[in-house]
Amino acid sequence: MWNMIYLNAIRFLYFPILLYDAFVSPSNIFERSVVPKAAGSRSVARMDGDVIIGALFSVHHQPSTEQVAERKCGEVREQYGIQRVEAMFHTLDRINSDPNLLPNITLGCEIRDSCWHSSVALEQSIEFIRDSLISIRDDDNKDGTSRQWCIDGTPASQPPTTKKPIAGVIGPGSSSVAIQVQNLLQLFNIPQIAYSATSIDLSDKTLFKYFLRVVPSDTLQARAILDIVKRYNWTYVSAVHTEGNYGESGMEAFKELASQEGLCIAHSDKIYSNAGEKHFDRLLRKLRERLPKARVVVCFCEGMTVRGLLMAMRRLGVAGEFLLIGR
Repeated sequence: MWNMIYLNAIRFLYFPILLYDAFVSPSNIFERSVVPKAAGSRSVARMDGDVIIGALFSVHHQPSTEQVAERKCGEVREQYGIQRVEAMFHTLDRINSDPNLLPNITLGCEIRDSCWHSSVALEQSIEFIRDSLISIRDDDNKDGTSRQWCIDGTPASQPPTTKKPIAGVIGPGSSSVAIQVQNLLQLFNIPQIAYSATSIDLSDKTLFKYFLRVVPSDTLQARAILDIVKRYNWTYVSAVHTEGNYGESGMEAFKELASQEGLCIAHSDKIYSNAGEKHFDRLLRKLRERLPKARVVVCFCEGMTVRGLLMAMRRLGVAGEFLLIGR
């Protein structure tokens, strides 16, 4: 018994080091052990199993506006990214250790970094489906004829070792990124479950038939924000949303509801969540032109957009002049 407790304690203490090597260290891949990775490729976290589940988590911040073309991601997101990786491994461990949930079947995973950006997420999604295509190709050629493969430039009579195809994908978190990933995955009949993509557009099953989510859509969020505004009798507000599908569809829903309730919107603007400081400063100056009447700002924004607004308030010394209402 004490040996088991000791081993579990060692595993618990060593686990964060493996995660760091997987996603922060530029020269390793995590497969429940650390091995060298090919130069130029992105880090991947894996766990073997009978059924493999893919996951797209934003382990790093999205590329800055200057580095979008290079798809060079930002700093590590410890709370938002690394914690989700840990949570997935912990969940699969709990499922696999319970003999009553999936007897004689183990779940594995392949976790890739989406960097909260569509081009990076699509790049990683292609890696997901490549193994599925290779598996289908090999199955279609099991006709008894002799075949030749080339492995590292050397002819071989046996096919190269391939990974198991994924059964589905969890994530990504952003609505705009999830839409583009779904457009790709549904071509190969791969289901997708998103944990924070709330865009109204994703509710259309005729367009996104392999997409599911576990959070309410923007329609309900817009209704909740409007109820807060009405509760305090605010009738003249400004509005800001993140550039992209999530912010645009959410703000559209809010404006439609606001017009039905007679709420006036003094100024409406949008901004990219990875915009530079000068863009946030410019947006804040536009909002200040509507003071003091439009002190309330309804914000259908991603977290990094709100952070950019708050940092701009600090730089311009206007903290306390606005009241942000968001979800």
